[in-house]
Amino acid sequence: MESVETTPSYKGFRFPVEIISEAVWLYHRFPLSYREVEELLLARGIIVSHETIRMWCEKFGPQYAAALRRRRRPQAGDKWHLDEVFVKINGVRHYLWRAVDQDGNVLDIVLQSRRNAKAAKRFLAKLMKKQRRVPSVLVTDKLKSYGTAHRVLMPSVEHRSHKGLNNRAENSRQPTRQRERAMKGFRDAGRTQRFLSAFSRISPHFRPRRHLLTATGYRTEMIIRFAIWDQIAGVTVMPTTA
Repeated sequence: MESVETTPSYKGFRFPVEIISEAVWLYHRFPLSYREVEELLLARGIIVSHETIRMWCEKFGPQYAAALRRRRRPQAGDKWHLDEVFVKINGVRHYLWRAVDQDGNVLDIVLQSRRNAKAAKRFLAKLMKKQRRVPSVLVTDKLKSYGTAHRVLMPSVEHRSHKGLNNRAENSRQPTRQRERAMKGFRDAGRTQRFLSAFSRISPHFRPRRHLLTATGYRTEMIIRFAIWDQIAGVTVMPTTA
C-alpha cells in the first residue's frame, strides 16, 4: 500500500502557502541571505521581515526536504563516494561528512566534531542504515579512519582509497561552500545540521544535470520539479482557462 502524502500545516500563519513556499525555495536554491529574500519579496509587493522568513525556513525547510525524500525516486547508485570537509562554527572546527553516489546524488550528510575512526564508523553505520544496503564500491580519500570503518562495517565491499578518485564527492561540496559564504559562516551546530540536511535535498531537486539535457528537455524537467515542489508544499494550482 502506498503511503499517503501529507502536506505541512499552515494553521496560525497569516501569509498564504504560495508566499511561504517561495521564500523557502529562494533561500535554499540560491546563495541568498534572509534579508536578500526579504528584498526580493518586497519587489513583488510582499512586505515580510527577514526574521519571519528565517522562521519559515527553519520550520518548513526540513518538512519539505523530508517530503522530497519520501517521494519515489530511482535507487541511488552502487558506488558511494565519501568525503569530509571542515567547517568552522563560532570559530570551532567541525567536520562535515558527506556521501554521494556516482551520479552526484547526496546520500547523507552529518556534522561531527571529529574525523577519527569512531566518527567514520558512526557516519558509515548511519549511511548503511539509511540506505538499507551496502555499495559495490566505496571510494574515499586517503584518510585512515575510512579504512578502519570499512574493515569493521563492510569488509566484503571493495574499497578504493585515492585522492584523485574522489572528485565526485569533492565537487559536490561546492553548493555548501557557497551557502557558507552567503551566511557569513555557521554559528550553531544543531541549526547547521538541520539546515544542511534540508539544503542537501532541496537544492539538488532544482539542479538537474543540465549538461546532459537539451534546452527544451531542461525546461520540461524544471516544470515537473516545480510541480512536485508545489505538491509537497500544498500549493493549489488554479486551472488555466482559454
